Amino acid sequence: MSIAHGQRVLAAGEPVASARAAMILLHGRGASAEDIMTIASEVQHPGWAYLAPQAVGNAWYPNPFTAPLASNEPYLSAALDMISKLVERVEPTVPAQRIMLLGFSQGACLTLEWAARNARRYGAIVGLSGGLIGPDDTPRDYPGSFDETPVFLGCSDVDPYIAKERVLDAAEVFKRMGAAVTVRLYPGMGHMVGAEEIAIVRGLVEAI
Repeated sequence: MSIAHGQRVLAAGEPVASARAAMILLHGRGASAEDIMTIASEVQHPGWAYLAPQAVGNAWYPNPFTAPLASNEPYLSAALDMISKLVERVEPTVPAQRIMLLGFSQGACLTLEWAARNARRYGAIVGLSGGLIGPDDTPRDYPGSFDETPVFLGCSDVDPYIAKERVLDAAEVFKRMGAAVTVRLYPGMGHMVGAEEIAIVRGLVEAI
């Protein structure tokens, strides 16, 4: 299965045409659609479609998420547009309030940035080890409201790639935009997805 920008999209679970809910999963830098799909396998639920696009060269954009926005173009805009196209493809059968957006690491940064720029009621938004894209002083005056969309942000408190302050900053932006935000910072955890995070995602899936 493929979409615009030539991205391969790995699909699992129910076909989109007959699904009652859908999860879009974005992998981290250096990883693959197959890698992030292991999360889907741990939270599988009947009637759900799981879609994981594959970044060209295994990265959505070349520089750190804290770099000046222009330094990650045109890759960042192309990646954001790819998510828009994927959501548009899912929406004729699965409304936005039954779509969960989930990403890990670079994929989490991309998921959160896309959601903030396209705020409305979603099923849930999950950022595992990620923050909003751009330098610390980037203005975060995104329009729109999340209308109580559940948002879960999980990360190590000593993640080598994601400063915990950036996770907390993202939480504040999403709260301000009307999301129901849960943040968990895990003491001393590596750059990984923990068992509690999987359990929280499973709970979000079951609530949709």
